[in-house]
Amino acid sequence: MNLKQLVSRRSITSLSRFNGRLLYMYPYCISRDFCAISASSTRMISPSSIVDRTFPHNPKLSEHFFFFKRCLHFAQQTTLSELSFKPKFNFNDSEEDDGTMNEFLSRFVWIMRGKLSEVYTDCNKQTIDSMLLIIVGKVVSEMEKSSLEQMLGATMAIPSQDFSEDLWKTVWEVSNSVLEDMDKERKKEKMKGFLQSEEVKEMCRFAGEIGIRGDMLRELRFKWAREKMEESEFYASLEKLREEEKVQEKEETDGKTAETVSEMAIMGDDKPKLISLPKRHGKIRYKIYGLDLSDPKWAEVADKIHETGEIIWPQEPKPIHGRSKLVTEKILSLREEDDPSPLLAEWAELLQPSRIDWVTLLDKLKEKNTSLYFKVAEILLSEKSYQPNIRDYSVLIDSHANENRLEDAERILKKMNEVGILPDMIISKVLVHMYSKAGYLDRAKEVFESLRSFGFQLDAKVYNSMIMAYINAGQPKVGESLMREMEARDVKPTEEIYMAFLRSFAQHGDVSGAGRIATTMQFAGFQPSLETCTLLVEAHGRAGDPDQARNNFNYMIKVGHKPDDRCTAIMIEAYEKKNLLDKALDLLLQLENNGFEPGPATCAVLVDWLGKLQLVNEAEELLNKISEQGEAPPFKIHVSLCDMYARAGMEKKALQALGVLESKKEQLGSDDFERVINGLIAGSFVQDAHRIHGLMESQGFTASEHLKVALMASRAFGGRK
Repeated sequence: MNLKQLVSRRSITSLSRFNGRLLYMYPYCISRDFCAISASSTRMISPSSIVDRTFPHNPKLSEHFFFFKRCLHFAQQTTLSELSFKPKFNFNDSEEDDGTMNEFLSRFVWIMRGKLSEVYTDCNKQTIDSMLLIIVGKVVSEMEKSSLEQMLGATMAIPSQDFSEDLWKTVWEVSNSVLEDMDKERKKEKMKGFLQSEEVKEMCRFAGEIGIRGDMLRELRFKWAREKMEESEFYASLEKLREEEKVQEKEETDGKTAETVSEMAIMGDDKPKLISLPKRHGKIRYKIYGLDLSDPKWAEVADKIHETGEIIWPQEPKPIHGRSKLVTEKILSLREEDDPSPLLAEWAELLQPSRIDWVTLLDKLKEKNTSLYFKVAEILLSEKSYQPNIRDYSVLIDSHANENRLEDAERILKKMNEVGILPDMIISKVLVHMYSKAGYLDRAKEVFESLRSFGFQLDAKVYNSMIMAYINAGQPKVGESLMREMEARDVKPTEEIYMAFLRSFAQHGDVSGAGRIATTMQFAGFQPSLETCTLLVEAHGRAGDPDQARNNFNYMIKVGHKPDDRCTAIMIEAYEKKNLLDKALDLLLQLENNGFEPGPATCAVLVDWLGKLQLVNEAEELLNKISEQGEAPPFKIHVSLCDMYARAGMEKKALQALGVLESKKEQLGSDDFERVINGLIAGSFVQDAHRIHGLMESQGFTASEHLKVALMASRAFGGRK
């Protein structure tokens, strides 16, 4: 900015008012300096020239200026590059007036007067004013050359030849502090305007309505005003950049036009050239950010976006009124055994529904009648306006599977296959769970293998369902191989799966399998519990190794687990198989010394053992002991009692025990049936034996060859009931 834009006559006049007496005493100095400023002189005003020309007849003032000059040239080794402050306020703005310069000079002179007075305490006011006049003249001359911001930036690299580095550094710091103060004042005044803006007032009113008061409301008000001010400044800067860009483009256009005119003048062509637009060939190509939107593929993209939008933002259901409303109420009031097809057809004819209308109807049915909901949902699978998809089938299959309705789930699956929809991973997992739970191992295995073949990622739930299917089918070893596959894929089996394997191996008397599972559990971080130790005892007992079973029993006591009634019964049963009555009695005596009292399970095993030995009185005493404990005897004890009483010829008690067994025949196994039949044959209850054999076959069990021979022999030799 040149001096004509910033410094007017009024600015110079206001500057000359610093000291009227100074102007009166030294007219030559004042007039020369300000004439130099107003004439845009490029000469530097040196302190030596001022001293020589202004104070030739005043020795005292000359002495003061000697000190001032020495201050100006003091500390030449100080570098201004150490300063890090940069001016932030820019005077180079066409809208600034003389008031800005007047304010700057007033503030500058006020601060510099104080600093000079602090340094030159012996100088009078006239001398200080003379110093100020020289400094202000230098500052104004630098501003005349360029803007104040450029002048201040240049002083850091090029110290003044007239002032010392310390003095020029002080001038530079004072100028920046003045600019900072003026900038703060400007922002403060601007902030006052935004504090009174309607938007800020509206937000404050809303904050007051919701309970914000006091200091918090005041802070929020200033925060909102500051944000509005920053937003206004941002858009103002954008507008300024836009104007600068327009000016630059205009200059470039004018330059190009001038060059074109000059070239045409040089060429001197007589005939003017005809300028016309080129002909367009092909289709118009639209490009946005490098994308050719004229390509036909973008039309397909637009269609897909439209379809996706319909899924994300579904249509609203049609309003139901009049006759269609009556039909809707009739559908909702149907019972489970009623056929909803006629009403659904009438409803569809009246309303002409879309998918969203059918879904709304199904939601209402689901809230009111779940059974009717499943029936209507299955009917709608063949409705075109419903537009069924694979999710509709999977929801129905999953619902039927959770309710153990295997036939209904398979019927939905068959309909899905008929329309050409193949089961996905979700439906396949549901089928694996359903078939495993129902005990259909072959079907579960088929679906499981299909999941493998398609490369789906199998989770722990699918593996667990398939493993339980193998365990329930009596194939724990196959399930164990599947568990090893889980571990290889970093899918950790749960403790329930380990315990299921351990129970299965224990029931089958598979000692090696039970040992493997127990070892795997320890490596997996599961510590031996009372249940795991009991199952190991059971495995060895069923395998016919009572000594190893006793070792596991003792180990259980060693690790701190107290044997319960079930574990003790299993150990006694292991001794029973080998008829080691003395060891069993020693164990019972040892446990009783430690405070153990035989419970129903232990007494039931002893009753069975004594029954086989035909010790009827001792067995009945144990039976009475169970009754005294206030617990019902186990169901399987009636098998032992029936066998014992039948062999002892006690018909009444034998038939009484047999009646209990017949009432709960579904709980009997093949071994139980054979033992009862053999006992009846041994007691000459032939007809009862054949009748129980018929029950055995009706339950799906086949008699062994030994039992068949015994039955044939009983018929040949005859016997009583």
